[in-house]
Amino acid sequence: MVQHELRNPARVRSGSPVRTCIGCRERALAVDLLRVVVSENGPKGHILAPDPRRRLPGRGAWLHPEQACLSLAERRRAFGRALRLSGSVDTSVVDHWMLAGHTPRAIPLEQNRHKHS
Repeated sequence: MVQHELRNPARVRSGSPVRTCIGCRERALAVDLLRVVVSENGPKGHILAPDPRRRLPGRGAWLHPEQACLSLAERRRAFGRALRLSGSVDTSVVDHWMLAGHTPRAIPLEQNRHKHS
């Protein structure tokens, strides 16, 4: 098995989740990637929605918040495989979210977890 280095290994902390971008297939910290989930079924197929807070239910796919990675994922039909979908996938909501300049760091992952007492 070949392991690739992360873009900035100094940022990796013990226990930091690492995910793979479905576009470029590079591994990165989850805080640097955008989680994408299926929001509903529409006339054009399954409609995907960005989940920057990482709280929406369902299976998620991880993607760098860059147009190049979104284009690669669409061209490779990676959303269908990652989310276990059959049929067409509508990524227009994710595309608009990226064009608006949002970042996936709405809430750091450490603060996103529920605290149990």
